[in-house]
Amino acid sequence: MTIRVWDYVEEYGEERKEILDAVDRVFSSGRLVLGESVLGFEREFAAWHGVDHCVGVDNGTNAIVLALRALGVGPGDEVITVSNTAAPTVVAINAVGAVPVFVDVRDEDFLMDTGQVAAAIGPRTKVLLPVHLYGQCVDMGPLRRLAAEHGLAVLEDCAQAHGARQHGTLAGTTGDAAAFSFYPTKVLGAYGDGGGVITRSAETDRRLRRLRFYGMDDVYYTVETPAHNSRLDEVHAEILRHKLARLDAYIEGRRAVARRYEEGLAGTGLRLPATAPGNDHVYYVYVVRHPCRDEILKALAARGIELNISYPWPVHTMTGFAYLGYGEGDLPVTEAIAGEIFSLPMYPSLSPRVQDEVIGAVREAVDAL
Repeated sequence: MTIRVWDYVEEYGEERKEILDAVDRVFSSGRLVLGESVLGFEREFAAWHGVDHCVGVDNGTNAIVLALRALGVGPGDEVITVSNTAAPTVVAINAVGAVPVFVDVRDEDFLMDTGQVAAAIGPRTKVLLPVHLYGQCVDMGPLRRLAAEHGLAVLEDCAQAHGARQHGTLAGTTGDAAAFSFYPTKVLGAYGDGGGVITRSAETDRRLRRLRFYGMDDVYYTVETPAHNSRLDEVHAEILRHKLARLDAYIEGRRAVARRYEEGLAGTGLRLPATAPGNDHVYYVYVVRHPCRDEILKALAARGIELNISYPWPVHTMTGFAYLGYGEGDLPVTEAIAGEIFSLPMYPSLSPRVQDEVIGAVREAVDAL
């Protein structure tokens, strides 16, 4: 039997009736695009975060693209972020014509090193874009102070941090806007692509709604600001409404899996995830570190256990971003961890029996080194 790093089949078996009922509600509604399901999810997701506005879009990448545009970012502007992230974070910056400026991450938790941000701010800087990575929050206090001092906006990338908290504050509620992905693997995932942006600003909300619908305002067929079709689908929105009600349970399930890993892998020599002070981790992925990473992956693959690397190639080293001019050694922590980190299977329905098999295989692989 293959053990996958992520699997939804068991969860679907448990929720099948509710999921199919959600789909049937949409198909029976008479409205297949931007109907009550999208509006309802937007209201409920905003309320869950205690903010006024949510705009559903077609995927997490476009959530960042539209949020950047709504915040006034365009060609030649600079956006400060990290290279240890999924490439879509940076692809989105590139898509609006802006220039990504990278700072390094912290060795202890792989999150943005906010102590490096001040030196990266220049006359063209427009937005600070922290990535709440792997399920926990970047230290937002210093970023908010820098933003206020320099007149910058803060856009939170929350694709991996649904429900994460810092000092009790939910991820996505500290900045000027926050972009979410609802890709199926996420803590809150649809059954296909989906995304959303939350904000407290009515003006940002208005801009986002226009940008996700070709640039049209209330009057169809009249374009005010040229844009693309980036609408959240009604079916995915209705499924997300069902799953949002279970989000706290999903998070607790992930934390239970993380606790079992912590107990089962203690003393192995693996560096296990460290939760930053004040953070409540939701464990989107369970990332460990070992200098013999590739040998461990090979040993587990031979036993039918699939692992993942998040991420093996820092964005600043990718051919597509060579034009930025970064070289080897520019982001030393990011570059060092890329050769050592890997993710263990992580999802709420991961059974203790299967998890124990993974733990046993990892321990054997490490002991054999």
